[in-house]
Amino acid sequence: MYDPVIFDLDGTLLNTLGDLAAAGNYALRKMSFPEHETDKYRYFVGNGIPKLIERICPEGSDAETLEKTHALFSEYYELHKSDLTRPYDGMTELLAELKKRGITAVCNSNKDHVFAKELLRSFYGDSLTEIVGAGLGFDTKPDPKAALYLAEKYAKPQMRPLYVGDSSVDMQTAKNAGIDACGVLWGFRERDELEALKPAHIAADAYELRKIILE
Repeated sequence: MYDPVIFDLDGTLLNTLGDLAAAGNYALRKMSFPEHETDKYRYFVGNGIPKLIERICPEGSDAETLEKTHALFSEYYELHKSDLTRPYDGMTELLAELKKRGITAVCNSNKDHVFAKELLRSFYGDSLTEIVGAGLGFDTKPDPKAALYLAEKYAKPQMRPLYVGDSSVDMQTAKNAGIDACGVLWGFRERDELEALKPAHIAADAYELRKIILE
């Protein structure tokens, strides 16, 4: 059994792709830049919003351009971050069960902390004991400091922490922290990307993840 369980947000707890793409394309439209298909945003996300902005903007965009695009993105996302976003199948029930069993579930996200907290409290209530998003003084993933902070703060005797995420960024974060990782296949990336970093586990759905955590 694992405890605590550290979850990634985008692509793991919540399917945020549609709203991230809508905010990105809104910003690009306002800047008179070409837009991108929603599915391409799977590969733009994962390293935080500043990196997403850098990836969606035309190559060679200067700092002022990136800053303006970021501001437009944030303006739109603040108002529309829940329009299309939904929990993945089975995750609401899984987090509720973990809480009932006394297993601590927390979140480590590269999403801006305010957005992360608002979204997760809206969809998951108090099922997550603590949320650590970007802007709280930790470097973004795959830097392991936030993960280590959560693992150490909620450590329990005879228990090991587990890091759960959908991308190579998450698998590398767990590896850097010396924590077992579980890659999930319902998110934004493919199995090959996850397996390349040799996580301890791969879960195809919430039921498989439940078995990994509890058994």
